[in-house]
Amino acid sequence: MKKLAFMILLCAFIYFLAKPAVSETTGMDAPEFKAFWDRLRTTIELHLHRPYVWGSSGLKSFDCSGFVWRVLNDSGVLIKRTTARKFYLSLPAVEPDREYRPGNVVFFDDLKHCGIVSNRQKFYHARSSTGTTLDSFDTYWRQKVIGFRAIPVPDISR
Repeated sequence: MKKLAFMILLCAFIYFLAKPAVSETTGMDAPEFKAFWDRLRTTIELHLHRPYVWGSSGLKSFDCSGFVWRVLNDSGVLIKRTTARKFYLSLPAVEPDREYRPGNVVFFDDLKHCGIVSNRQKFYHARSSTGTTLDSFDTYWRQKVIGFRAIPVPDISR
């Protein structure tokens, strides 16, 4: 019984220790979000129409997580370059009624693909067949959505 209690406490400690330390203000609720979204969209547009190369994070080619990382990094969100799965685990969750808001990161297909939400109908991503592009949340993509995560909005007033 003591071992079970110890394991539960240990798991709880590891869970809270592993939670990302990010700003409380994320997504469109942050007062500075409009300026940040403008910066994010400008950065995205700089990297559109680049070829897809697995494992690449720019500047001339990208894979999906490399594209998301490059856009975030170049927009002031300094996070570690990683896989789509690890982005999903490290970014804060989004409430269901806020999923398709601009700037959220969208995850697909067993967490093997990710992109950045533009609006309820479209998202930016790096696709093996088209490279970095703006795509529609059509039936194909919508049925593959696994979840959404919020981008911590950096202080861009500096």
